[in-house]
Amino acid sequence: MRVRLLSFSLLAQCFVLLVAIVPQAAAQYPQAGPPRVYAIKAGKLVDPEKGETAANQIILVRGTKIEAVGPNLVIPAEAKIIDLSKSSVLPGLFDAHTHLCMTLKKERDGTDYFITTLMDPTPYRALEGAANARDMLAAGFTTVRDVGNAGNYADTALREAIERGLLPGPTMINAGRIIAPYGGQFHLQPEKRDLATPEYAFADTRDEMIKAIRENIHYGARVIKIVVDDQKYIYSADDIRFMVEEAHRDGLKLAAHCWTEAGAHNAAEAGVDSIEHGQMMTNEDLQLAKKNHVVLVGTDFTEIAAREQGMPDLHAVFVDRLKRAYKIGVTMAFGTDAFVYVPGETRGTQAAEYVDSWAEAGVPAKDTLRAMTTNAARLLGVDGQRGAIKPGMAADIIATPENPMDDIHAVRHVSFVMKDGSVFRSE
Repeated sequence: MRVRLLSFSLLAQCFVLLVAIVPQAAAQYPQAGPPRVYAIKAGKLVDPEKGETAANQIILVRGTKIEAVGPNLVIPAEAKIIDLSKSSVLPGLFDAHTHLCMTLKKERDGTDYFITTLMDPTPYRALEGAANARDMLAAGFTTVRDVGNAGNYADTALREAIERGLLPGPTMINAGRIIAPYGGQFHLQPEKRDLATPEYAFADTRDEMIKAIRENIHYGARVIKIVVDDQKYIYSADDIRFMVEEAHRDGLKLAAHCWTEAGAHNAAEAGVDSIEHGQMMTNEDLQLAKKNHVVLVGTDFTEIAAREQGMPDLHAVFVDRLKRAYKIGVTMAFGTDAFVYVPGETRGTQAAEYVDSWAEAGVPAKDTLRAMTTNAARLLGVDGQRGAIKPGMAADIIATPENPMDDIHAVRHVSFVMKDGSVFRSE
């Protein structure tokens, strides 16, 4: 009877999520027909790459693409006009480090997401991911890199559902199962050796590393994520370099979770595509990352985020590293690592709050915005399609009442969202 009650509870939760998601999905993805044409009147058009703002521009969108941009465009008769003449208009935002298919519930899990992974089965996590994806899009995040912790490839299922128009959500670059030394990020018991799977793929030999990468690709991963250093034994620079080469050979980039100074040093030396977190990096290792063209995705915890994840002292550590990385000139992309349920907040509003840490670190608004668009688009390998408002690019467009080039906190107040030419939010 207890098993039946638990199953019914799970189904009920899934039904609630579907009811919440479906109406907005229908709004974003209407029935097929002639390509929709929009003429967006932008009071201020923000170009994060150049760090410039142009006044009184028109963006012509046809179907899923931007057709033209300029001050004096002829508006086609069939175009629907969207008046954003009192707003700042800019490319959709990026979160380069997210976990859409995992939400830690503190009243149940404490601050230990090991419990989360044990309690929430993959089907539920896929639906949870759908809700988080919707909320990220509503907050203006039109592209994300989901770096794992998705059970048995719930992230692949979510990505495919979004791509097929079944659900509203950002463009996703997903990692599948995280590759790690034995144990992953958990401490296991010998009687229960399987409790870290399928969350992690353990790989300690070169053959295991190749197999883990290829299995991820086979099951739909678009980026490879490794954990370098959450055990007493860590991946060496040679280990990491081997996996970087294997991932690149197969056309994927590699992101490296680095929680310690030693782990970040090895990842920077190996030339990974991105270091995730890296809060313990020395100036010497930041210089090494810069030299080897490693992008830092710092997940720079706000005070609230650090407290909710049970590590309140880390906020100051992250801000200090952010200051040093900016001064040294390391290329940085915006990422959050938000995964804890906070009452009154959505995954999207939580993600937007992370700009507070950048402001506290003294990073100029234009450089923070570049990390949220241009730099992230290049890291994710979609800079030819997304991350800018230019002819031929995907029509991922957002608007804010104030100009984030003047005050980065403006991105916390998104009032309009268009994704691939479809209006998802308009206030």
